[in-house]
Amino acid sequence: MTDPNSAPDRRLPGPVRVVGAGLLGASIGLGLRERGVDVILADASPAALALAVDYGAGRAAQPDDNPQLVVVAVPPDVTAEVVARELVAFPRAIVTDVASVKSGLLTELQRQGADITRYVGSHPMAGRERSGPIAARADLFTGRPWVIARHDAVRYQDAACVEDLALDLGATVVPMDPETHDRAVAFVSHAPQLVSTLMGSRLRDAPEGALGLAGGGVRDVTRVASSDPALWVQIIGANAHNVRPVLESLRAELDTLIEALAEPSAPGSRRAVAEAMTAGNLGVERLPGKHGTTRRFSQVVVLIDDRPGQIAALLTFIGELGINLEDLRLEHSPGAQIGIVEVSVVPEAEQRLVDELESAGWRIAAAWA
Repeated sequence: MTDPNSAPDRRLPGPVRVVGAGLLGASIGLGLRERGVDVILADASPAALALAVDYGAGRAAQPDDNPQLVVVAVPPDVTAEVVARELVAFPRAIVTDVASVKSGLLTELQRQGADITRYVGSHPMAGRERSGPIAARADLFTGRPWVIARHDAVRYQDAACVEDLALDLGATVVPMDPETHDRAVAFVSHAPQLVSTLMGSRLRDAPEGALGLAGGGVRDVTRVASSDPALWVQIIGANAHNVRPVLESLRAELDTLIEALAEPSAPGSRRAVAEAMTAGNLGVERLPGKHGTTRRFSQVVVLIDDRPGQIAALLTFIGELGINLEDLRLEHSPGAQIGIVEVSVVPEAEQRLVDELESAGWRIAAAWA
């Protein structure tokens, strides 16, 4: 157990009560415990609570607990109920939550007459395809955006401890009002989840031979298609009024493409496809890259033997060249004992990296900007 007297610098003195011992709740507990914060865990499931405690995410609640901050990390359909209950149970504590939708939750708390002067919603933009305390990680939030959704009824000083929570866990604080947050996640999280899900569903009808050809493209598009349906029914339902316009715009553009493909040689058909591709290029270019910049990188694809130590050797070699690795992606070749490593570097380093790798005997499959 971490000794609070020798813990790293932290902003939150604690104690912090975490309600919900799933992936997010247990990860918050693990991260705070690493900083020496006293974490109190609670969960409707005794088994989940005991497991999270065993993993070191915190301790079970005691009758005399007096938390500074309460973090509610429960399913979206019960978040308002639990937040309201915690506000009553701990009248000196600030209460936050980590639900994916913010404006509807605030409205519901107001409808219930909850003391929202001590409530400020938040949303860490982090997660994993796996769930439960067994999947929790202390570094889950490191470098990730954490939205603090302030509202007019809460004082800045009271919201500060929620910012401290995010900063202690290594996240980047993003102030945003609840409505702006919900519109934003419709674009960058909720609609993409549905698009990924729909593309994943098309694979049910794909012949086995086609699935054997699957590479990075289809895997990237369908990466989140294995997400928990029960959870996402709640998330999408709570933000439906923001997600629907995104899907309607997508449907209109998809209809244009379908019409163009009906007669691909007809006048204007090729232009419709080209303009759709160009619009996609322009949209992706707006996504922030490393350190929040929009700089694009060059990719070099290296083939390695699928055996222990090969990735480490490749990364060590690149490091010894003094070339900074901006990003990395790993695949396996279907039916062959080959690993496919795609590394991203600044464009001016691409040719030198290719030359040095080839000289050292590494196999280059492709390189492009």
